Amino acid sequence: MAIKQNFISFLLTFFFLSSHCLLITREKADNSEVEDENPFTYQDGTSKGPKNWGHIDPQWQICDNGKLQSPIDLLNQRVQVFPSLGKLKRDYKPAPAILKNRGHDISVEWKGEAGKIVVNSTDYKLLQCHWHSPSEHTLNGKRYNLELHIVHKNSRGGIAVVGILYEFGHPDPFLAQLLHHISRTEEGGVVDLGIVSPGDIKFGSRKYYRYIGSLTVPPCTEGVVWTIVKKVRTVSREQIRAIREAVRDGFEANARPTQPQNGRPVYLYRPRA
Repeated sequence: MAIKQNFISFLLTFFFLSSHCLLITREKADNSEVEDENPFTYQDGTSKGPKNWGHIDPQWQICDNGKLQSPIDLLNQRVQVFPSLGKLKRDYKPAPAILKNRGHDISVEWKGEAGKIVVNSTDYKLLQCHWHSPSEHTLNGKRYNLELHIVHKNSRGGIAVVGILYEFGHPDPFLAQLLHHISRTEEGGVVDLGIVSPGDIKFGSRKYYRYIGSLTVPPCTEGVVWTIVKKVRTVSREQIRAIREAVRDGFEANARPTQPQNGRPVYLYRPRA
């Protein structure tokens, strides 16, 4: 009975947050990440650093006063286990893609129909992925060497992001395909990659964390459904070096500090034994 009541409580909380976040998204004229990195930096103690993002542009005020900001620390003591969340449904397919050096990060953008994920019975179309080094989310206070964000959007403009954390070790197979292009792409540069399969991105685990947060760069739009894969994968030092050397000076470390959880529920999907 207690498990059933907890699950009903979870559903009510999740649907409330989803509805609240949809209203936030509709109020925004643009819920995409900012493309021009000149107005902001990741350097603490500067006028353009993370603590001042909300004061740089009137449309970025939520970076400062929002209550559902990301990233956060995923602390096991605060996580609620819900097997009924179900396996993350991915239906990816190979499609034309480009690699873009946006100055503040390196991204792969799919220009064709590259598939989707399904969250809470809603389809979210795959748009792009990009990397942050070091990681933005932390696990029990530990920050890792790299974090990949796979960005999706539904038909009403809602955003769902899958995050994968990496520590130093064997090279990552997906990054290995892109390393040559990353190394020779300058700021603002675009490379046609041809057909790229998002299925080559290895998750490595069915376990994941789920919470409602925001974009981690301006305009810090809230209402993002975050799925963080629990398994930490590996990446080589050479691969991280290439990502850091390719971006604009001052963005080699492009991770936003963790934000207050503000009582938000964080759920863990763990398959039943």
